[in-house]
Order: sequence, then C-alpha cells, then structure tokens
Amino acid sequence: MRLLATLLVASTPLLAAAYHINPEEAAVRSAVDHYLQGHATGDGAHFRKVFHPEARLFAIREGKFWQLTSEEYAARAAGKPAADEAQRKRWIASVDITGNAAVVKVVLDYPSAKLTDYMSMLRVDGQWMIVNKTFTSEPKS
Repeated sequence: MRLLATLLVASTPLLAAAYHINPEEAAVRSAVDHYLQGHATGDGAHFRKVFHPEARLFAIREGKFWQLTSEEYAARAAGKPAADEAQRKRWIASVDITGNAAVVKVVLDYPSAKLTDYMSMLRVDGQWMIVNKTFTSEPKS
C-alpha cells in the first residue's frame, strides 16, 4: 500500500500537495522507487533507471572497505524476487533536498538483516539519479 501511495503521490501534483510533499521531493521519491522495485522484483533494469552510470556503492564488509560500480550492482540482480520477499520491508526514511542535490535514507528490513542506505542524488538533465550509495548491514539474531 505504501508503494501505491508513493507512486500516486509522485505521479500526481494535486496528490503531492494533499500529502504536503513538494514536487521535487515527489520526483526524488519516484526515482528512489525504482531502487525499491529493483529489490522487490530482482529486475536489474530498475537499478539501471535510477543509478547514474558513473555511480559507486560503498560499505564496510567483514571489516574491510568494499565498493562496486552501479553496473556491477545491477548485474547482481537475480531476475526474480527473493524467496522470502513476502517478509521483506523497505521504505524511504528521509529525504533532504537542496537545489539539484539530495540525500535519501532508505531502510531495508529483511528477515536476517536490517540494512540502511544513504543515497547521494543529483538532478542530471532534469532526472534525479543516484550518484553514490553508502550502506551498512546489521545482522539479526
């Protein structure tokens, strides 16, 4: 339901006003929805729509600095939803926009781990794109 509301708000300026979301925030949320849909469906095309081709992803994994290109990340998509998709929850926790730059915090709450993503975004040729993603993963016991 949250996804439907996000899509409706992002696609309808009147609804955006009704939900007190300005048009720029609605556009950012709409772009990030491709990222969320990529996770939900396992379709890497969603990731390719929102990540700038020069984007990088960074984390600390097993105590070491780790990075991927956006294409390497999209190529890892399985092409189908995860077996435990029904138990997975994802949401946009915050959006901060100044001019043509934005920072978005996304939470992915999965059965075995909770991940927090910080997306740096830029409006490139009128389209909001993720140019950098840093994230952390906290295993659940």
